[in-house]
Amino acid sequence: MHHHAKIMDILTFTTLYPNDSQPNHGLFVEHRIRRLTQSGQANVRVLAPVAWFPFTHPRFGNYSGLARIPRRDQRHGVIIEHPRYPLIPKIGMNLTPLTMAVAMIGPLRRMIREGFNFQLIDAHFLYPDGVAAALLGQWFHRPVVMTGRGTDVTLLPQFHGPRRMITWASRHSAAMITVCHALKEALLPLAIPEHHIRVLPNGVDLELFRPLDRDRAREELGVTGITLLSVGHLVQRKGHDIPIRALTRLPDVRLVIAGGGGTFEDDNELALKQLAHDLGVQDRVHFAGGVLQTRLPIYYSAADILVLASAREGRANVLLEAMACGLPVITSPVWGNPEAVTAPEAGVIMRERSVDGLVEAFHRLMSAMPDRAMTRRYAEKFSWDQTTRDQIELFQTILQKD
Repeated sequence: MHHHAKIMDILTFTTLYPNDSQPNHGLFVEHRIRRLTQSGQANVRVLAPVAWFPFTHPRFGNYSGLARIPRRDQRHGVIIEHPRYPLIPKIGMNLTPLTMAVAMIGPLRRMIREGFNFQLIDAHFLYPDGVAAALLGQWFHRPVVMTGRGTDVTLLPQFHGPRRMITWASRHSAAMITVCHALKEALLPLAIPEHHIRVLPNGVDLELFRPLDRDRAREELGVTGITLLSVGHLVQRKGHDIPIRALTRLPDVRLVIAGGGGTFEDDNELALKQLAHDLGVQDRVHFAGGVLQTRLPIYYSAADILVLASAREGRANVLLEAMACGLPVITSPVWGNPEAVTAPEAGVIMRERSVDGLVEAFHRLMSAMPDRAMTRRYAEKFSWDQTTRDQIELFQTILQKD
């Protein structure tokens, strides 16, 4: 910026933000905000609503973790407020944006009274968060920017109610952001004009994710032989079953799966362990459980290949993290994945998302294994700097128009 723009007051609005109960929740949202704060161009506050159930129900046992989330928190110097909103099961899906928005009126008025008079709402996930933010933008007369991050785009537009609401919200937003080009393409059928959508890819934390001493990492994790690594929650769409099945055709290869269980509706952990057992490969599969981000570089440094066989993925942060640690990848040909793997030193893209596709890609990669230093160099292009600059410029343009 040649002229010195004054510091912007930005309110980030998202239901997915890391907290002590869920340390890996929405980390990529936090990364983008930390970079924005560090730029010195913006004061950011986070409003991260937490669901509560107006009545107790045995099915919602694991939501007790949510109750422990404090009303107000601070991480990396950013203040995060966690107001509650009622989540009403069964009828909830179409009402959530409205109940969420209404529950935020009080907290926002208090925030303004206390002196944080935000100029722009930066909402992450189009639904329900983005729609709720668009309503608040109308009521409080503030511009809203919505970011689409993946499943919110790929899945929700199939549902009539959410699709209508996302379309309404996008028309009432100052701009939309997606984390990859494929997601932008997916929004165009909702009759959202192309120039209204900006692609701002997630970067990768090149400081945290860097190659560590490989022998020491392998020793620490007890890894021997050719080892595949699959990272992500143990939910169906992450496709951890594909590398497990592939082991039956890759006799000496081992697999480490780093990921905790999913939610009560979609927890594949037992099924995946049973599958490994049924196929007789359980002694070559290691379930590491949920791994904290700060420990992931040890896993990336110890493994030989990262496998990401997900069915849908906006901008797969694990691909960039792995490559930043020098680990080449094999990934499924979906959504943003091919956008992250564009050179031989990055790895290979499966011809199809299947066991055959993975086995073929494995042999292709093994026959021309890139040097790990080259893989790291490839990942260095994906720094946060450009994304942060583009985001600041977008916000400033919107606020100057206002």
